[in-house]
Amino acid sequence: MADATLPIPSFFEPRAVDTLWRVPYQQRASEAAAWAHRHRISSAANDAFRTALLLIDVQNTFCMPDFELFVGGRSGTAAVDDNRRLCRFIYRNLHRLTEICPTMDTHQIYQIFHSMFLVDGDGGHPAPYTTISIGDLENGVWRFNAALSPRLGLSADEGQHYLQHYARELQRRGKYELTIWPYHAMLGGIGHALVPAVEEAVFFHGISRLSPPDFQIKGHNPLTENYSVLRPEITTDAAGNPIDDKNRSLIDNLLTFDAVIIAGQAKSHCVAWTIEDLLSEIQARDPSLARKVYLLEDCTSPVVIPDVIDYTAPADRAFQKFADAGMHRVNTTTPLSEWPGLGQ
Repeated sequence: MADATLPIPSFFEPRAVDTLWRVPYQQRASEAAAWAHRHRISSAANDAFRTALLLIDVQNTFCMPDFELFVGGRSGTAAVDDNRRLCRFIYRNLHRLTEICPTMDTHQIYQIFHSMFLVDGDGGHPAPYTTISIGDLENGVWRFNAALSPRLGLSADEGQHYLQHYARELQRRGKYELTIWPYHAMLGGIGHALVPAVEEAVFFHGISRLSPPDFQIKGHNPLTENYSVLRPEITTDAAGNPIDDKNRSLIDNLLTFDAVIIAGQAKSHCVAWTIEDLLSEIQARDPSLARKVYLLEDCTSPVVIPDVIDYTAPADRAFQKFADAGMHRVNTTTPLSEWPGLGQ
């Protein structure tokens, strides 16, 4: 059974991956228990070789057409196609996936990358997809919205000083410029939830393998972007005071696994920066650990906004860098048993 590929349950409907619906938990729980018995799937606690599947932000806000930040890629349907493959991958490899770790981009209204955070000289807010440069902030083109001071505990001057520090730190660390994003992944909203088809697959795995998913929340700090689930973009203010910290417990947990498979959205942003941060941790501890990381490339896509921006090339360059460091670029068309290092 270790090397076999499992069938896909009959309830999985590939055409429903891009639609919203309620997962029938009780029914799926009963079916998962029966599935585990029928296919002799043991508890994940018995795995001699432990494999984690890290799912980056497979949420409606990024994966549903017409939602706020749908990752259409160059094809226009990228995230939907990715998730069809991802669901099949989970079902076929239930018995080989020890734990699934879904990350949840999580936002509220007053955040540094939302329009309300900044104003111009006339009190207007930047439009979505506006990039905010250091020069814009130093020259007063955009300023901290002092109306948010009571909520954030920053005076107008403190807020502006922090924004300038933030933009400089992004540049120093080689990050993207501060980008104003549409309101998305709003806590309590439907966009925040996992894609139903993926949620169903994750739930089914958790029941059949007696391995509940390890959900990770990111992006809730109003004073920093948080593309990576492992580390916010900025961790200190201009005086060196901490405003946030890296996710040490998740880093440590991921590195206990024998293999870590990474998929999700978007390849050019949250996926790439998560892998970048994981690689930095690996190189600081033991560079050979990079060989335990597998990048599931046909289950992730870059941000492409037609006639505006195309991050395909930067995403591909990042993944080549990760491969050069020892990570594996793989896809769902190759069985896990044929992936390098997983053929035991």
